Amino acid sequence: MGHRSVCTMLAQFAFAAALAPALAAAQDVDGRPISLPEAIKLAVQNQPSTVAARNALRTGDASVRASLYQFLPNLSFSYTGGEQGGSTFFQGKLVPYSGLPWSYSRGLTTNLTLFDGGQRYYNYKASESNLDAFVATEVNQRYGVGLSVKQQYYAILAARESEAAAQRTLEQAQQQLKVSVAKMIAGAATRADSLTSAIAVGNARLQILNARTNMRNANAALTRLVASTVMVTALPSDTSETGIVTIDEAILTQLVSDGPAVRQATAALIAANAQHKAATTPYYPTVSTSYSYSQSPEPSQNFNFGSGQASANTNFRLILSYNIFNNFTREQALVVARVNADNADANLRDAKFFVQQNLTTQISNLRTAQETIQLQLLTIQQAIEAQRVVQQRYNLGAAALLDVLQAEASLDNARAALIQARLNARTAKAQIEALIGRDLQ
Repeated sequence: MGHRSVCTMLAQFAFAAALAPALAAAQDVDGRPISLPEAIKLAVQNQPSTVAARNALRTGDASVRASLYQFLPNLSFSYTGGEQGGSTFFQGKLVPYSGLPWSYSRGLTTNLTLFDGGQRYYNYKASESNLDAFVATEVNQRYGVGLSVKQQYYAILAARESEAAAQRTLEQAQQQLKVSVAKMIAGAATRADSLTSAIAVGNARLQILNARTNMRNANAALTRLVASTVMVTALPSDTSETGIVTIDEAILTQLVSDGPAVRQATAALIAANAQHKAATTPYYPTVSTSYSYSQSPEPSQNFNFGSGQASANTNFRLILSYNIFNNFTREQALVVARVNADNADANLRDAKFFVQQNLTTQISNLRTAQETIQLQLLTIQQAIEAQRVVQQRYNLGAAALLDVLQAEASLDNARAALIQARLNARTAKAQIEALIGRDLQ
């Protein structure tokens, strides 16, 4: 291939490299922009885990109500009407039924347990504690879903920042390619410099494609989380500085000790202890009472709803019962309840250590990311100035292309480190918010 054909090819490549990203950006549609609070609201509303947590609150509330009503007497009403006919044996002879065919009865019955060793009370306390656990679980699920949404939302922001950085890299590479081609034509540079510059343009274009692929993947994940029928994406205006979050470690430690995970484990332990106490109540006698009132209206030839005169009967009972031996069923239930309480105690202890461990990790990550952001902002300014100086020296023939490429690589690395630091800071902040169950300002 001749020198002129190489120049023509490089010139065409430079034109295509400048045009292709603009066409790709024009043809690509990100999706419907959505704010982070709106995305979290939709995800909390639609995600199966939060739906299940809200439904658990409904069942827990019904369980508390049912446990409380166990202290009231039950009440039942009955009414029967039956027809009898045919024949029957009387003194060894088969005779037809001779009475009136329709007979009736109606009655009212009530029962009340007076003493059961405290079983109803402990069951009520256990159901209250379970409801508290469901409340903590619902908060935990909300912030867990919110964390997932934030991670995808921030991934979109990072992908946009990566695309913008790659676009700047592409512009630099295109400019460098033009300079290299011009110098090669003038005989001031070798063909290798021009080919190296063309490769740099191709790598920059590839970085843009990778950034847009990452953004599409994050858009798809965010769309699934919010359960949207159309593709959604982060607001362009949200691609901004993360800001400095003031961290009071003492306050955060106090908040995380009362966070959703710890509250859930604490309520579960209280419920397990109450259920253990309820398991001891079968060793006590049970005292109950019942009362019934019934009427037997006079029979009739045809069905008449039992109207007319009726005989009445009342029945009151006071019952004391004690189960002497039930094949060790009580003992088994007591052991299971004790084991459940021990497990709940261990879970609570581990939950406290777990949230403290995660809090320590995320605070360190947030502080490191914030310091890295400030450092990388200065590093980018230094790299831009260094790249400008080296580029001018190369244009004047006082520096090699390798020096230019090293300066551009330093600038690219600084930009990538800043983008990653911003993502780390946002993610660490979201992790802390999920641990304490509230938003950081």
